[in-house]
Formats: sequence, C-alpha cells, structure tokens
Amino acid sequence: MTTPFAPTVTLVGAGPGDPELLTLKAVKAIQRATVLLVDDLVNPAVLEHASPSARIVHVGKRGGCKSTPQAFIEKLMVMAAREGETVVRLKGGDPFIFGRGGEEVESLQREGIAVLVVNGITAGLAAVTSLNVPLTHRNHAHGVVFVTGHAKPGDDGTDWAALATTAKAAKLTLVIYMGVSGVEHIAGGLLAGLPTSTPVAIVQHASLPHQREAFCTLGDLAHTVREQGMGSPAVMVVGDVTAGVAAASHKTAQQARQAA
Repeated sequence: MTTPFAPTVTLVGAGPGDPELLTLKAVKAIQRATVLLVDDLVNPAVLEHASPSARIVHVGKRGGCKSTPQAFIEKLMVMAAREGETVVRLKGGDPFIFGRGGEEVESLQREGIAVLVVNGITAGLAAVTSLNVPLTHRNHAHGVVFVTGHAKPGDDGTDWAALATTAKAAKLTLVIYMGVSGVEHIAGGLLAGLPTSTPVAIVQHASLPHQREAFCTLGDLAHTVREQGMGSPAVMVVGDVTAGVAAASHKTAQQARQAA
C-alpha cells in the first residue's frame, strides 16, 4: 500500500556563524534537502553539507537592509513542498529566536504543510560563551531575557525602562539583538531602571574568526558603540555576568596605554 504524500518543510537553525556549531540533526536535514531557502546570515560554509544537486535559493533577511518579503518566502516554501521537494528553510541562529520561525510555522500549517523544526545555537548564547561568560550565575543572574532592539513598523517596541526595572529587581541578564542602530534610545530607557555602572559587553559577528568585542558600562554604551564602530550583526549583553571580563579588558587597555 502506498503511503499518501505529505508535503513537509523543515526549519533549520544554522547557528551563529561557526559551521562547527551545527547540530548533527541540522547537518542531516541539509544533506537530505532538494531545495534550500537560505538567509543572508547563514555562513556559506554551512552549504557545503548540501547535496550538489540541491537547488539553493538565497532569500536575504538582515536587519537594516533590504530583505526578501516574508510573504514571498512563505509562498516559495509552500510551492516547493507541494511539488514534492524536500524543503529546508535555513536560518541563522535558531528559527524560534528572532528568526520569524513562529510566523512561518503558522503560515505553513494554514496551507496544510507539515513542519519540522531543528534548533540552532542562537547568537546571544554564542556571543557570551566566546567570552567564557555565562548568561546565568548563582551570584549574579537568576535568569536571562532575550529581547529585540528592532521594533516592527507601527509598533512602539520594548518598554526599556520597565524592562530595566524588572531586570534589576529579579537579577536578570539582558541580551539585546538588533540594537546597535537604536542604541541611544535603548540605553536611555535602560538607564531609567539600571545604574550607569551596569557592565555591558557588545559582540559583533559572534563565533566567527572576525568576531569583535567591546566592553563598557551602561552609561557609556551609546558612546562605545559609535566610537568602536560596532555594527550589525551584534548583540549587547547587559548585566553583572560580564563584570569580570569587562574589568579584565579595562585592565589590559590600561596596561597598553601605560606601555605606550
């Protein structure tokens, strides 16, 4: 008896950039795919796992840049799945952390398409791990909040003052994605509830060979981002968990100035 055909799309997290951080499940999904719809932030080295016969469609998604319309991407996935293709939607980081994975699942399910999801390491985790910094710590942070600094058009976005007040009261680490372009507004809001001395780490191109870091206090955040030329893609980590690495960086900078 022939099993009825069930069109399926797999959302795969490609991780923060380093191809060695792919999961085995992600690699297997990429290898099986006959069609891959790939975001801009996916490292091209990840595509070395794809079959030579696979059709690779680049559907750019990058904050602050012209992007492929989301509705068009969803239409492509539906069409390819219904044509019998093994479809993989390949996303930077994790599909369900600021990757529009939730929107895509809802859209595909409305069209009767089955969905599988393969998690990837998100940039906010990879960034602090590269510094040997934890997101939670019994002495410094009882939890962590992942939050976007990029509001949807027509949306007021995050209430930074309220979030800062909660973070201070509950001892939370804040990991801010897509926030460098609006850093003045974000820092101003956070300063309504957090001390100016709160440590901050900014990490650009997390996990890649050209990763850059900068360390400062919340009071100096906007100035540091601009002075150091930190740009997208970057995450800002706000909280006491970064205090040790920030202090070490400050000491190294002082020593370098004295030596000069």
